[in-house]
Amino acid sequence: MLTPNLVSTYEREGFLVIPSVFDTETVERMRGAVERLIGGARGLTQHTPVYDLDPAHSPEQPRVRRIKQPHLVDPVFDEVMRHPTLLQWLSQLLPSGVRIKSSKLNMKEGGGGAPVEWHQDWAFYPHTNDDVLAVGVMLDDCKMENGPLLLIPESHKGPVYDHHSDGFFCGAMDPQACNIDFSKAVASTGPAGSLSIHHARLVHGSAENLSPDPRRLLLFEYTAADAWPLLGIGDLEEFDSRLLVGEPTLSPRLSNVPVRMPLPPAPFQGSIYENQTTLKNRFFGRKPATVP
Repeated sequence: MLTPNLVSTYEREGFLVIPSVFDTETVERMRGAVERLIGGARGLTQHTPVYDLDPAHSPEQPRVRRIKQPHLVDPVFDEVMRHPTLLQWLSQLLPSGVRIKSSKLNMKEGGGGAPVEWHQDWAFYPHTNDDVLAVGVMLDDCKMENGPLLLIPESHKGPVYDHHSDGFFCGAMDPQACNIDFSKAVASTGPAGSLSIHHARLVHGSAENLSPDPRRLLLFEYTAADAWPLLGIGDLEEFDSRLLVGEPTLSPRLSNVPVRMPLPPAPFQGSIYENQTTLKNRFFGRKPATVP
């Protein structure tokens, strides 16, 4: 179980970083799956429902910046998503039940892996209540040099910031317009196998990877069983099938939480990297290149 001190830290700060949760054998199995998936991108010339390609990608030398829904692509990621200890911890933070929303594997290759501008996950998928969080599993040693997740403590208690540019959703905040002291960011660092948990309303981002070492971060997005997406549910049976702990309900819990809808949708779809290309004022330097 999470100790009462860890639970209160999560509630106060909006995040936890827990070192060395997964053993070396599990980490190596996940790394092996990543290598197989990268090999599967050989020959591709554009993004697919599985692959978000790095701007430096070529069909001959594949480079991938994101695997979409990895828990649906390789069984090792589904296994980690359902790990009993992890689900026990999440049940303490999401007491009405635990539902998997989605997953992704963000990969920053050494020497220039793409940054992710400051944002709140909540801006992408507001729900009827904010018992919504993300778990990050470090597949590599995460250090300041290779672009770790950066988290702004207590920002989950504040507003939902504007994530629009020129009237369209862009999945990023204008750092000059949000009055946040980014020098207070805490880096989510630790050895491979470590884990982070952050609230969906917490402001976070990550810089470019300027080290020679990769930084691969597996992310699972979980919601409470009684948190329903405000953008709607297309398939109730599929929605209920993603419940990992607890029972289905037709009575969403409504909380008085701030909401800003991600509409009109971003001009560039596919991933947060594509969404953020229209942001004018960037914090982490150069504007990311796009892939057709």
